[in-house]
Amino acid sequence: MKALKITGLSLAGILGALVLTINLITYHPEPIEDMKVQCAADAPDLQPGQEVKVMNWNVQYMAGKSYVFWYDVSDGSGKDQEPEFSEVKKTLAEFLEIVKSEKPDVLLLQEVNVDAKSTNYMDQIVEIMDGLGPDYPCHTSAYYWKADFVPDPNVMGSVGMKLLTISRFRMESARRHQLSIMPMDMISQQFYLKRAILESRISVEDRKPLVVLNTHLDAFAQGTDIMERQVSEVRDLLLKLNEEGNDWIIGGDFNLLPPGWDRSQLHKNDQVFYQEDSEIQTLFAEFNSSVGAEALNGPQQSNFYTHFPNSHIVQAPDRTIDYIFYSAGLEQQSYRVRNEDTLSISDHLPLIGVYRLPR
Repeated sequence: MKALKITGLSLAGILGALVLTINLITYHPEPIEDMKVQCAADAPDLQPGQEVKVMNWNVQYMAGKSYVFWYDVSDGSGKDQEPEFSEVKKTLAEFLEIVKSEKPDVLLLQEVNVDAKSTNYMDQIVEIMDGLGPDYPCHTSAYYWKADFVPDPNVMGSVGMKLLTISRFRMESARRHQLSIMPMDMISQQFYLKRAILESRISVEDRKPLVVLNTHLDAFAQGTDIMERQVSEVRDLLLKLNEEGNDWIIGGDFNLLPPGWDRSQLHKNDQVFYQEDSEIQTLFAEFNSSVGAEALNGPQQSNFYTHFPNSHIVQAPDRTIDYIFYSAGLEQQSYRVRNEDTLSISDHLPLIGVYRLPR
């Protein structure tokens, strides 16, 4: 009995040490957290009635389009674990050229890596901000995947992935809103992504600030209600901003097909990622979308495709899963997906909308 007791105490000690270690090397955000804003002292304010050009882009950690990663295809045929670092640097340069040619006022970027093993521990925020230079004096960011070590055979190292919002105009503040986390066993959940909304407030002279929101919802969620829950949380935040009388724009990778979209258009390997009735229909019903469901389901729908999957089979963009929504007080002047020269940069394409502020 004494030996059994000692063994039991030893196992409890090992288990306790394991739990403590996992807790120390993984990320545990608060429901709402203030984020650091880096902004030059002379950054200008937006002006009432001004047009604001917004670019939204999931940049896929600058990995380019030469790979089919282990998580890309439902049948498990993706064999690549990480990009060559030379490809990351090449893609970063191509990305910077696109941004400089487009000259957006606000950039909403997803999948920006910081200190991740898969991208040679590059701080992509530093590289992006240095590459854009003084034309973009303000930025803020928030992690949604962070761990010193992930013991998955496809990772086996550190991860660090952020939402990044960049502005030509003065940011007053920023905060991170935690979204619901994918249901799974307790240990796996510690290492999994902690999806979020990054809220930034950009100063407008003599008016309330423009609230800009940046998000990336879950993926591979079949068999769970996580997409419905996250969409509901986005909706609740937007309704709260409306009640407070704020003008706002939200952009992101929502990982959801448009309402009414026929998922049989996709290759069979990809159809399983989506429900028959898209959870995003709530946002389309209650808010202004950069492009309506009718156009997204119409004969010119391919003009609005935002996702070019990494695949040995699919050779062109084939669906819309990224969106921009905006508040009733703003007027959309134009919207397009820049697809003529961006196909080699990411598995997503950049969305570009222009919005006029109230006078």
